[in-house]
Amino acid sequence: MSAPIYEFAQLPQTSGKAAEKVRQTRSVRAPRKRAAGEAPSVGVIYNPRSHGNQGADFDCGITPQVHIAQPGDRSQLPDALADLAARGIDLLVINGGDGTVRDVLTCGANIFGDDWPAIAVLPKGKTNALTVDLGVPGDWSLQNAIDAFENGGRVHRRPIAVTALGENTGEGAGENSSEDAGSKVLGFILGAGAFTTATKSGQSAHRLGAFNSMAVGVTTAWGVIQWFFAGRTNSWRRGSRMTIALGPQEAPMEHSGTGDPAWRQLLFSSTLETMPAGIKPFGPLRNGLKLVALDQISRRSAFLIPAVLRGKVPARLRERGIHQLTTPQYRLTIEDQFILDGEAFPPGDYSITQGPELEFVSP
Repeated sequence: MSAPIYEFAQLPQTSGKAAEKVRQTRSVRAPRKRAAGEAPSVGVIYNPRSHGNQGADFDCGITPQVHIAQPGDRSQLPDALADLAARGIDLLVINGGDGTVRDVLTCGANIFGDDWPAIAVLPKGKTNALTVDLGVPGDWSLQNAIDAFENGGRVHRRPIAVTALGENTGEGAGENSSEDAGSKVLGFILGAGAFTTATKSGQSAHRLGAFNSMAVGVTTAWGVIQWFFAGRTNSWRRGSRMTIALGPQEAPMEHSGTGDPAWRQLLFSSTLETMPAGIKPFGPLRNGLKLVALDQISRRSAFLIPAVLRGKVPARLRERGIHQLTTPQYRLTIEDQFILDGEAFPPGDYSITQGPELEFVSP
C-alpha cells in the first residue's frame, strides 16, 4: 500500500481464491446478533507504512475478538478483507491515513457491497482529512475506537466513486462493465490543476515536518501567494486542460470567459463536510458531492481566494471565475494527472459519482 502512482490498470482484482471467499461471505453475512454483554467482533487493517505507524509495533493481543491483518501491498487487500468479512465482524478499523482508507474502501466494495460493517479510522497517515471530518482526535487508539463503537456516535458519509471510462474499461461493454472490471476507486478528496501542484508541494511540507492540518495550511498559503504573484505560465495559475460535464445529462459546466475556456486553474471535489485547517472551499454547501472550480482567474479575482477559503461568498463569484456547486455526478475529461486522496491518477475520461453510504464511528 505504498506505490507513488496508482494506475487504474493496477487495481487489485477480486478473483480466484478471493472471489470464492467473497461468494461464501455474501451467503453467510447476515446481520449478526450479539448476546448480551458479548464483545463486538473487530477486524483491523493495519498499514505499517503509514506515517504514524513507522517504527511502532501494533498490539495484536488485545482480545480474541480482535482480528488484525497486515497486508503487505494492495494486491493482498482483497484476501485480507474477505477473511475479515467471513468472520462476520461488527467493526472494521482502518489503521492508516487517507490513502489507506481509499485502498480499503476500493478493495472492500466488491466484498461488502452495500452491507458494510461500521468503520473506525485511526489517524496514522501524513494527512487524515477524513478523521478531521469525523471529529476523531489525533491520538485515537484501537481501544478508543472499540469503546466508541459501543458508546460513541455515528457519522454517515458516501465516498466519491471514480470510474474510468472509454478504453480503460472497454467501450460498449455494457452499463456495469467498468464496475465489473474492478476499475472503480472510492475516496474522499479529488483535485486537479493547481491542486495537483499543491499536493506535490505538500510532499515538501511533509519533509519539513508539517503534517495534517498544518501541511494543508502551509500548502494553501503558498498556493495563494502563487495566485497573487506568479505569471500565467506558472503551474499554479495555468492549471490543466479539462472538461467538466454535470449531472446525468452531462451538461457542460459554465465558464466565466476569463482565460482559456479549455482550461481550469483548479478543481477540488469532496463529500466531506469539514475540511482540515478550517478551510471552507464550498461556501455554505455541505451535503453530497460538492465541487469548486476556478477558471484561469485574474490576479484581481485571486484576492477573493482568502475570503472564499473562509466560507465567504463574495458578490458575482461565478462571473469572476470561481464556481461552487453540488451535483449528483459529473464527468471529468482531463489531459493531466489528478489526485485522489493523496495519489496521482493518469489523464483520461472518468465518471465521478457517490459510492455507498458508510457508517463511521466517532467519539
